[in-house]
Amino acid sequence: MTSPGPEATTTHDGPLRVERDGHVETWTIDLPEQRNPISGPDVVAAFVEHTARVDRDQEVRAVILTGAGSAFSAGGNVHEMAERRGMFSGAPYEQRNGYRHGIQQIPLALRRCEVPLIAAVNGPAVGAGCDLAMMCDLRIASTKAFFAESFVQLGIIPGDGGAWFLTRAIGPARAAEMALTGDRVDAATALEWGLVSQVVEPEALLDTARDLAARVAKNPPHATRMAKKLIQESQQRDLEGVLELSAAMQAISHHTQAHTDAVQAFVERTRR
Repeated sequence: MTSPGPEATTTHDGPLRVERDGHVETWTIDLPEQRNPISGPDVVAAFVEHTARVDRDQEVRAVILTGAGSAFSAGGNVHEMAERRGMFSGAPYEQRNGYRHGIQQIPLALRRCEVPLIAAVNGPAVGAGCDLAMMCDLRIASTKAFFAESFVQLGIIPGDGGAWFLTRAIGPARAAEMALTGDRVDAATALEWGLVSQVVEPEALLDTARDLAARVAKNPPHATRMAKKLIQESQQRDLEGVLELSAAMQAISHHTQAHTDAVQAFVERTRR
């Protein structure tokens, strides 16, 4: 049985609204008038800060990521792109560093995050917004959502690691279709392709995400965090490497109180 966790709280960190309810946090990109772009330095800083924070906090067992308003995320700020402002300004060398020290910090932070991440895709997820959803471990979509790896339609490429994340989410053939056409993929197709695991009506989206988060959060955090790490490592290590890491993590797990309690509870149930 899990502890109840901290009391519910809501805080704002610039463009990111953070709500805590027990062992689950909900992060909402709160720039609805701009359709929740993630290329700004304040958004990048908020993601980097909060992923590091929840990694240190064993009371956080799952994080739900969603967008305010009608969109999940429009990705890069196209108005700034057109005006060559922000990370899109300067000479090629300066723009390279703008990406490296800017938006590319988000995939690095989310990839390092030990806490299971659930994307609740409430609306359009476009460009880097599509990639942001792919950076999460689990994805649920509203019927109003669609996904578009639309960079080529603007004459650019996925500059935030989208080619890496999208290929791992749906395989190279589907990823190529999305990245080379830039076409929209509606929620029903996203479900068919395995891009999301569930599609629900808009009014049910957050409740469905919270139910899924609760199913994760009921388990000991050391187990879910290490299981997530093993899944990630399985994408780039051979079988022997994953087995070796699994043996080390399993030895740690066997020496936790949560494991001892769970095994004892199981044994007692079978004796009844």
